[in-house]
Amino acid sequence: MLEIFIQSFVLYFVVIDPLGNTPIFMTVTQQQNIKEKNKTAIESVLIATIILVLFSVIGNFLLSYLNISLAAFRIAGGMILFIIALEMLFNKRQQRKEKNIENIGDKVAIFPLAIPLLSGPAAITSVIVIVSNLGDNFLYQLMGVASLISVMTITLILFLIVSKSEKLINKKVTNVFSRVIAIILAGLSVQYVIDGILSLI
Repeated sequence: MLEIFIQSFVLYFVVIDPLGNTPIFMTVTQQQNIKEKNKTAIESVLIATIILVLFSVIGNFLLSYLNISLAAFRIAGGMILFIIALEMLFNKRQQRKEKNIENIGDKVAIFPLAIPLLSGPAAITSVIVIVSNLGDNFLYQLMGVASLISVMTITLILFLIVSKSEKLINKKVTNVFSRVIAIILAGLSVQYVIDGILSLI
């Protein structure tokens, strides 16, 4: 049970990227006061959490409805996550995120924070991959959702912290940490591909 929680937590932490998204939160809310920043933080994390939990509930049904085998989705998901790991390793993912916030509207909690930064394609893919791997065991599924909510809680805490003081987040330290967890994600993604191939064989 603990192993399932930790593995799910690590994957969610990497793809949702609380540390990488915190500087972006600081950028898009720089014109807001502390109260508005807190409200934006809560709204964005809540919306993203609802979206991802929804996909965790309908993940297996979605694959079944589209007639996609678990092995095929593991391989596809692993390949996508490996590309994300490479982007993180060479800082391309952060650059793309920063580019996405150039044209933002007034409701930054929804766009770009909730969608696509916190609950983008990579996060949704990860949710479906994890749900599919856990099968129909209710306790395992509960652990998966618990790990997701834990990561979103950490994200919210970081957003609320920088709402009060932006000096607490060091961008250089964040970049170094992102590269370290990118290597972990690369290993996990390769494992998903291997598991998918072994399932087909």
